[in-house]
Amino acid sequence: MEQLIREHIRKAISEDIGSGDHSALASIPRNSKNKAQLLIKENGVLSGCTIAKMVFQETDASLIFNPILNDGTSINIGDIAFTVEGSAQSILRGERLALNYMQRMSGIATKTSIYVDAIAGTKAKILDTRKTTPTLRVFEKEAVVHGGGHNHRFGLYDMIMLKDNHIDYAGGINEAMNATKDYLERNKLNLGVEVEARDLNEVEQILTNGNATRIMFDNFNYRNTKTGVELVAGKMETESSGGITLKTIRGYAECGVDFISVGALTHQIESLDMSLKAY
Repeated sequence: MEQLIREHIRKAISEDIGSGDHSALASIPRNSKNKAQLLIKENGVLSGCTIAKMVFQETDASLIFNPILNDGTSINIGDIAFTVEGSAQSILRGERLALNYMQRMSGIATKTSIYVDAIAGTKAKILDTRKTTPTLRVFEKEAVVHGGGHNHRFGLYDMIMLKDNHIDYAGGINEAMNATKDYLERNKLNLGVEVEARDLNEVEQILTNGNATRIMFDNFNYRNTKTGVELVAGKMETESSGGITLKTIRGYAECGVDFISVGALTHQIESLDMSLKAY
């Protein structure tokens, strides 16, 4: 995973610098040394410090990065997350890119923490989804963890999820589940299998078939979610998903589900305000 992150950072640096950071090259002497600190300007949860360190390392390996706060830490206005020192030109080259990663990741971590706090005291865990920015998934899912959430599958390859279209294309729930069982056995794959239920009748079909590890209650109301949990009775994991908001999430958690997935964690976020300042 680190290799994937570093490759992304190298491409981002290349995209930003192009033929050269002419602003810094024109105004700052080549041998000038300086320091900068990451100043927090909004309360929240920190995420992306380890990524910022990689950004500065890839920009100039001679830069000295001094972490002060750890990812996952609650932060307040005025906090200093890290300092960096060395070539002034190099600091300026890495500044915007480090901030871009950190502001977005900290925004996701902060939002996730709000959802996590909203269901505190229940057994439910907050999950992210695949509703991520293309090529930024690794960063966004890491930020969810920093905010106290949990990662659902990373991609299409590490878990089976049979959603409505899979079921309809396969000809029904039994057809989709049986074909999946055969596929896993034939290819000697050990993957979790989650099946989406659109109503309580489908919950009963999934339970009768039995070839799943988790049932997703898709767009269920509270009453049907509670009934679904009672029907499952611990035979499989349960997950609520679809249209769940901060106002409604605790009600779903109190129905007794194991997981609640929230796409908004990664695709409806506001970046956290912070800046890199010379000192």
